Amino acid sequence: MTSQTVRVGLIGAGRMGSFHAENLAYRVPGATLAAVADPLPGAAEKLAARLGVSKACGDLHTLLQDPEIDAVVIAAPARTHAEWVIAAANAGKHVFCEKPMAVTLDEADRAIAAAKQAGVVLQVGFNRRFDSGFAAAIAAVKAGENGTTQLSRSVTRDPGLHDPAPIPQWTIFLETLIHDFDTLLHFNYGAKPVEVYALADALVRPDFKDKGLLDTSVVTLRFDNGAMAVAEANFQAVYGYDVRGEVFGSKGMLQAGHINANHCVRYTASGIAVDTSRMDSDLLREAYVAEMTEFARCIRSGETPRATGEDARNALEIALACIESVKGNQPVKLGAH
Repeated sequence: MTSQTVRVGLIGAGRMGSFHAENLAYRVPGATLAAVADPLPGAAEKLAARLGVSKACGDLHTLLQDPEIDAVVIAAPARTHAEWVIAAANAGKHVFCEKPMAVTLDEADRAIAAAKQAGVVLQVGFNRRFDSGFAAAIAAVKAGENGTTQLSRSVTRDPGLHDPAPIPQWTIFLETLIHDFDTLLHFNYGAKPVEVYALADALVRPDFKDKGLLDTSVVTLRFDNGAMAVAEANFQAVYGYDVRGEVFGSKGMLQAGHINANHCVRYTASGIAVDTSRMDSDLLREAYVAEMTEFARCIRSGETPRATGEDARNALEIALACIESVKGNQPVKLGAH
């Protein structure tokens, strides 16, 4: 436990890393952005200069060895996340890692073990749980207000697929729907998923299917309490960034999420219209600030964050089962892969 301001180092100065950096620099109480590291020449220095941060480097290990850094935010490419979680924990730094924390269960287990052995906070970027609507729905489920969950649904539709070339294979499960899997696990809190069946195809960009890019998917889940759930994703919703969830239980129904950029609804002769968000950092801006605020608070208080390494592993297990299901075109039992 500490009363001091948490000094945070950023690993990865890309789009999401830059957004986290701005939040840490201006919007997160109890924390400050103290250093930036990125191997791309000039990237760290450019971001640090814009935000008034004195430390910037291209060597990520240099940041981890800095005794003045208390914690790190990992926003490097997804396939490197686990190695940096482990390295940061071994260096005694608290860790906030963007999703996915890992891309194999072995990596996830080693990351969790490293954080526990080092006694550091490990929080994963499941930002949806910090959105006020999703947080309220999950709290109601946990309190029993919605009764026993029977059906649930989670939707992620990205606003545009501009350049599919650099997108790694299986991104739709490992980096997109993994948010939905975490949501559905908490919409049926206490139950365990037992079977997964996933369909996926390249409907937005069919010309990239032979390169391994799947841009549209529907996943069905069955839980050990008999409840059923559906997750769906698409990489190009022309109307905006669309994140919603619904949980139907024995006492009623809860809905969360929206696409509105603001609370203004226009009623005119041509119809009814709203402005929509085109970026996750716009639609979920308050949630991103809230998750980073919780990270700093947990470091200072010694509490456990609500989005843990174990949560990341649970969602990853479903994502990996989806990949196996698509490959085999059949349902997959959880724990069998």
